[in-house]
Amino acid sequence: MRSQMQNDAKTTDYLKALPQYLLPGHLLSRLVFALTRVRCAPFRKALIRLFIRRFRVDMGECERSDPVDYAHFNDFFTRSLKAGTRPLPEEPDALTCPVDGTVSQVGRINEGRIFQAKGHDYSVEELLGSAEAAVPFRGGMFATIYLAPSNYHRIHMPLDGTLTEMVHVPGRLFSVNPATARAVPRLFARNERVVSLFDTAVGPMALVKVGALFVAGIETVWAGLVTPPAGRTVRRWVYPREEAPALRRGEEMGRFNMGSTVILLFGPDAVAWAPELAHGSGVCMGQPIGSRAGSA
Repeated sequence: MRSQMQNDAKTTDYLKALPQYLLPGHLLSRLVFALTRVRCAPFRKALIRLFIRRFRVDMGECERSDPVDYAHFNDFFTRSLKAGTRPLPEEPDALTCPVDGTVSQVGRINEGRIFQAKGHDYSVEELLGSAEAAVPFRGGMFATIYLAPSNYHRIHMPLDGTLTEMVHVPGRLFSVNPATARAVPRLFARNERVVSLFDTAVGPMALVKVGALFVAGIETVWAGLVTPPAGRTVRRWVYPREEAPALRRGEEMGRFNMGSTVILLFGPDAVAWAPELAHGSGVCMGQPIGSRAGSA
């Protein structure tokens, strides 16, 4: 009986994901990009209020708690929080969660591959866009965090870091919800993404912002809107040490214009994840999710 139920669930996941292979993902995302920036008052107010009711958004923690104060829907979707809403831990060695969301997977990078879901994994080389970028993370640690529509969608630094390189990797725009992650092989290495590589006190860190269906843009604080661009060419920005942005733990480093997934990578023997960080656990930006290896 249990085996039959698992097979039925697997079939349901595949049937949900199948139409996405045929959808014009980039076209739909560009339409969403335009619609979420419409300033017509009746339209934006109705859309924002509908979204708040549908996803039970807690406006009490927002810097602007009145829905009418937002210029358009994307302004609301990328809303800021009140000061002190996400306090950082006092421990200087604590790694902090970069986003609000749900842990999809967490663990060790085995033989250069990251676990996605039962029966699916993908390579660090694919994810980061080059073999050279993948080398420091072989045998390291990863955490994949899914942002639901209701979540706060700004991305913050888990620890102090200096940017060394940014890479935009074009790709598909599948949904990144749990059902699609279970159904689509190599999902996060197929979707469009923006990779930020940092030098930190624990060594190299990669923070990967994965695009998705209807995700109408990915921004960073140092480069502004990175996607959506035209073309299929991998783009790279290398930052010399003297010109590189340096960001502190908890500082905003980017945002999603509509929701998606963040993947965090560290090298071997660099960090230890907190025991409570597990598949399906809810997380908030700023909460401790681990520590420097050997500091606990």
